[in-house]
Amino acid sequence: MNFTRRNLLLLAAAIGIAGGPASAEGTLNVGAYPTNPPFEYKNESGTFEGFEVDIINEAAKRIGMTTDIADLGFQALFAATTSKRIDVAISSITITPERLKSQSFTQPYYDSDMGIAAKADSPIKAEADLKGKIVGVLSGSTGEAWVKAHQEADGFSDVKGYDTQQNLLLDLSSGRVDAAVSDIPGLEYSFTRMKDLAVKERIKTGEQYGLMMTKDHPLLGKLNDALTAMKKDGTLAAIHKKWFGSDAPADSSTVKEMPMPKA
Repeated sequence: MNFTRRNLLLLAAAIGIAGGPASAEGTLNVGAYPTNPPFEYKNESGTFEGFEVDIINEAAKRIGMTTDIADLGFQALFAATTSKRIDVAISSITITPERLKSQSFTQPYYDSDMGIAAKADSPIKAEADLKGKIVGVLSGSTGEAWVKAHQEADGFSDVKGYDTQQNLLLDLSSGRVDAAVSDIPGLEYSFTRMKDLAVKERIKTGEQYGLMMTKDHPLLGKLNDALTAMKKDGTLAAIHKKWFGSDAPADSSTVKEMPMPKA
């Protein structure tokens, strides 16, 4: 009786092991920050939509996979790829030398700069006007890194970190912070609705976004090749047109094949 039960348990476990990976192997686990339009956001039904959502869904389809997109905070994305909880993170994540030490990135597919935002009627017009001011940033972002690097020289009185872009901009609108530093595309998209806010100065950084993955992930090359194919056949350019309402510049990483970043 004990022998039979033991074998039945082992058989059941074996079936479970055999059956489990079959579905897992066909699913790309993706993490996304849910309030980052037009790159990614949740619609009224709770489904993810956006520029990068279309990109990852199409890239996954081209390598014979489907996506399962999890709702994560921006900072949590880095821990999730490192711990292998997810395969890929999207959320306008800038490729940087520091991040490449612990993460892998595909070739870039979007070029961006940062901007200094303030109330439209604020006397703040440029970086020089931030002396003695409170500057807000999204925690863990390249905007935070830029502000902290310039705080002493530019004389910011304080730097406040936020868990979401929405909370950052709400505090900017209410006057709890004097200015915000963040990526230009997200700011400009938000300001189509928040008419009292405006980008006051563009900070030229040459930032580029890519798919962030677990270090040396086995699917990195395949997804990178999928992006190359999407650039060559115009799919990526069409996705850009859909979400931004304009053609991507011909010399941008949305159109041109780019090398895969190396640490």
